[in-house]
Amino acid sequence: MQSPSAAAAQASRAARDQESRASGINLNQATVIRVQGLRKTYQTARGALDLFEDLSLVVEAGELLAIVGQSGTGKSTLLHILGALDAPSAGTVYCASTNVAKLNPREAAAFRNREIGYVWQFHYLLPEFTALENVAMPLLARGVAKAEALRTANEWMSEVGLEDRADHRPGELSGGEQQRVALARALVSKPRLLLADEPTGDLDGVTAGKVFELIERLHKSHGLTSVLVTHNMDLAVRCKRTLRLQGGKLTEITDVGSKSLQAGNLS
Repeated sequence: MQSPSAAAAQASRAARDQESRASGINLNQATVIRVQGLRKTYQTARGALDLFEDLSLVVEAGELLAIVGQSGTGKSTLLHILGALDAPSAGTVYCASTNVAKLNPREAAAFRNREIGYVWQFHYLLPEFTALENVAMPLLARGVAKAEALRTANEWMSEVGLEDRADHRPGELSGGEQQRVALARALVSKPRLLLADEPTGDLDGVTAGKVFELIERLHKSHGLTSVLVTHNMDLAVRCKRTLRLQGGKLTEITDVGSKSLQAGNLS
């Protein structure tokens, strides 16, 4: 006889499969993100502004994807929609097998805590807590016992090479150390997807390179699917794919040489 939890999981999968068939979206285990017909409209004093118009995106499991483009094209907004921090005006957005566009605020928060690791340009660490406590926050928010949360957080401090800085507060850390702590916090819940919005934008070139190398290592060792927004073409070319967001559409940059030549056009 099937347990209640197993029956509920089966019903959830069946409902999700039915919904995906109805929407025309083909989901499989190899696809982590599938976006179709995405539109995001803002109302301005001059009328409606369409940021995206019929945008599509597919990201397969294990990909390390860079999205580049000029400021104001909507790169951060796109990440916010993928991470259930913002809602599209139209279109279908599946992320980690979930139609994030249909989540209510409580469901969206639970989805982010379970499936998404998010890193911003600024670290957003809580200044009154230690680095270790900051890393443990997502687990504590999920209801994990404090001792277990701190133990897991300490393992992640070691993962990012900062076990000796666990008791320091954010203000006592360098910019690179702060971003490494933010990365540990993003991954402490073992999410399936890492979304990074200019994760090296506030760092000098050398430190930015080291933080990106850490992202690459953790991406591989933990089997992540990662989407990075960046202005740094030197880092973007190291990703498996690079997409340019322009005019509300995504286009792939296929020539590595041309990527580097266009580096100055992304400010």
